[in-house]
Amino acid sequence: MVKSVKAFRNGFISRPKSVSPDTPINEIVHIKETKGISGILVTEGGDPHGKLYGIVCSKDIDYIKDKNRPVRDVMTKRADMTVERAPIELPQAMDVLNRSRHGYLPILNDADEVVYLVSRRDAVRARQFPNSTLDKTGRLVCAAATSTRDDDKRRVEALVGAGVDVLVLDSSQGNTLYQIAFIKWVKQTFPHIEVLAGNVVTQDQAKNLIDAGADGIRIGMGSGSICITQEVLACGRPQGTAVYKVSKYCASRGIPTTADGGLRTVGDICKALAIGANVAMLGGMLSGTSETPGEFFFKDGLRLKVYRGMGSLEAMTQGKESGKRYLSENEAVQVAQGVSGHVVDKGSVVRLLGYIAKGLQQSAQDIGEPSFDAVRRSVYEGQVLFNRRSATAQAEGGVHSLHSYDKKLYASKM
Repeated sequence: MVKSVKAFRNGFISRPKSVSPDTPINEIVHIKETKGISGILVTEGGDPHGKLYGIVCSKDIDYIKDKNRPVRDVMTKRADMTVERAPIELPQAMDVLNRSRHGYLPILNDADEVVYLVSRRDAVRARQFPNSTLDKTGRLVCAAATSTRDDDKRRVEALVGAGVDVLVLDSSQGNTLYQIAFIKWVKQTFPHIEVLAGNVVTQDQAKNLIDAGADGIRIGMGSGSICITQEVLACGRPQGTAVYKVSKYCASRGIPTTADGGLRTVGDICKALAIGANVAMLGGMLSGTSETPGEFFFKDGLRLKVYRGMGSLEAMTQGKESGKRYLSENEAVQVAQGVSGHVVDKGSVVRLLGYIAKGLQQSAQDIGEPSFDAVRRSVYEGQVLFNRRSATAQAEGGVHSLHSYDKKLYASKM
């Protein structure tokens, strides 16, 4: 999965797929079918950084009957290709590619050897998703979750080998000897990998993880829509208080925080970001979308999908990873800290995220600030205030005085 994310969008492709001039066309067909690559460089010896002779694309081989012919007979030759010289900035390369109307742009050194390759597909995806978070090579930043036991070190090694950028340590209570030792091992073994540690709800918990080397802190215990930790174990903290207190301490250490749990509306996200969180993690808000795991089914005329907590018995009995999160994978009796339920179909997550982003923009606009970084500063400086709302104020802040109404949160033209 990590490899798929990292390959979805490339900036400069540092090791483009290449073949030698004598490679038969049937091998090109095999590469296309198995790897989905439609443009393959033809270089000296098939070296990804060898001297460029040409490029072979789907259009060059689709109507060739004899698939045993070498690609040198059908390739687009170097003299007919648009190329650029290294060094070159990615925006410049993309601009040259767009003006050339070709599918690929090889970047060569003075010896005509391949340095990088730029693809039109990536240029199109850059236009479609202009706000994507990218690494230094122009690929998507990818995070992956892991538990914190010794046998999870092999998982981390595999994730790093696949190109992961961030590790999210998966634990309901992050201030443990397991997690502290695991953070130290990751930062010693893979210092370039960022670690999002947690979950915590107090400043002392956050301090221990930051001292161990955590790059970010996740805040929340028992506040998720399918979590019953506070009810069953009497452990946790009101999410607003936890986010404010922990984020204030983390900010003094230069560490960003993530509000995890209890966010039901755009207004909740706004409040979390205003009181200190740098990131909002969404679970229940995105559940029921087409892209989430599970199959839709119908009940009482509604299209539903299963949504379960990782602390539910269903999740813990299916595999040991959920048990690790709640420190109970080897226990004879497992105590549920979550439930399993059903949520209504919400359509595509693309449209829902568009609504959330637009809602946050309008929220900051109405507050009178250009961004939530500015909102947060104004809250800390006392310029933006929170007011206690009575039951009457809460009632008048919602829909009232109507016989009936249809509450639709957004209309999308996407």
